[in-house]
Amino acid sequence: MATTLFIGNLPFTVDENTLKQTFSSSGTVVSVKIVTDKYSGKSRGFGFVEMNSEEEAKKAIEQFNGTTVEGRPLVVNIAHAPKPLS
Repeated sequence: MATTLFIGNLPFTVDENTLKQTFSSSGTVVSVKIVTDKYSGKSRGFGFVEMNSEEEAKKAIEQFNGTTVEGRPLVVNIAHAPKPLS
């Protein structure tokens, strides 16, 4: 079952292709989405990577959490569904 990772503190210059290539060293990347500002279209500094399995996701967390990319330490953990508005 695919597992989605939250990737925080991304450098604003990183694009989805670069993120996919980077995380593919941990396993099969199903999808990549960098969240962008709806007005400017520029990266908001975080995104999501969907790995093919939970094991590959855990490997990616171990491999990349805290790794410095362009002077910024990445935050990598399991993404959680947003809380419903009440």
